[in-house]
Amino acid sequence: MRALSLVLLVVHGALADVKTLGAPAYSCDANVMAPSATVPTNVNQVRFADIKVIAAMGDSLTAANGAGAIPGDPVQVILQYRGLCFHGGGQTNLSDQITIPNILRKFNPNLQGYAVGTGSENVWEKAKLNTGIPGAQSGGLLTQAETLINKMKAHSEINFKNDWKLVNLFIGGNDLCAYCDDVYHNASSPHSAEDFRDNIKAAVKMLKDNMPRTIVSVTGMFNMGMLRVVDNNQFFCDALHVFECPCEKDKGFTNEDMDAVCQLYMKREQELQDTGIFEADDFTLVIQPFFEDVHQPPMKDGKVDLSFFAPDCFHFSKFGHAVVAKNLWNTILQPVGKKARNANLSDVTPTLSCPTASCPFFPTVKNSQNCAKLWTPSILDV
Repeated sequence: MRALSLVLLVVHGALADVKTLGAPAYSCDANVMAPSATVPTNVNQVRFADIKVIAAMGDSLTAANGAGAIPGDPVQVILQYRGLCFHGGGQTNLSDQITIPNILRKFNPNLQGYAVGTGSENVWEKAKLNTGIPGAQSGGLLTQAETLINKMKAHSEINFKNDWKLVNLFIGGNDLCAYCDDVYHNASSPHSAEDFRDNIKAAVKMLKDNMPRTIVSVTGMFNMGMLRVVDNNQFFCDALHVFECPCEKDKGFTNEDMDAVCQLYMKREQELQDTGIFEADDFTLVIQPFFEDVHQPPMKDGKVDLSFFAPDCFHFSKFGHAVVAKNLWNTILQPVGKKARNANLSDVTPTLSCPTASCPFFPTVKNSQNCAKLWTPSILDV
């Protein structure tokens, strides 16, 4: 026990010294930050303060491997700093670290489900509803969906039937890292773009069929070609990526091949939204596509900003998670059909956006088409 306490103390001390990005001055008009006058029954009328529960699904980027690691210490990449995850962590607060949960806590201080520490997905006290598993591929999302449902039902602080829930999902890196092996060595490809789509579809269907009052926000696949840019003149990173992403080191899998597969993964994800198969009165799915045209986080001199990455140059650092969270939040607030499909990860100057007074709801396909028809008052309007 004494040794464990020492480890936790070291980890906590290390986090205090790791580069980060907060938003201490973030505030919006009181009316758009207020909950609805009555709890909405329609998913297209959910204000951000109406969201009571947040969850995150994905791989090691959701588990936030290495996010709090001391620069230059790749051993710490095995640690899962879930509380720092861009879409599922709330270990600190918005003044210290931008994450989606930390922003939402400005709207609803009683938000439930965000991760608060370092540990695996099965440690409730740390992970909460962050079910990300290192090494996970899209084929494992169905199990994560089942886990989320069971966890929510098991904890009395969550009103499973009546609470509005936001489930953030980010997956695909490990699928792509296995893709070239399928192409070059197998007759069929379990990591094809179609299988990728169908795996996500199965998991979201599980949520739709069993989790009422839910918004699923999918952060679109990002272009893994960024790793090859990072590896340029970085021998240590280059060597590590042989094990973390074999496809990235496969010379037969060209930059054009990688870009084409990433784009196809993105296109298949987009189909899940555009077909409308997950539209219901109390459920929806929205794609956040800002990673579509991101290749690297460059600095002014054109070199890659390695402070964006954990020591393995693959996972996001605490700073990287904050930068991604800022871009994700601002994309979430954009209407469906007008969302950014690129991001400048080296520019941290843009401020966090606020919901608009004319449409203060979580942007969905339907309220992006005609928000006036769906408008309902906040508690400050009555």
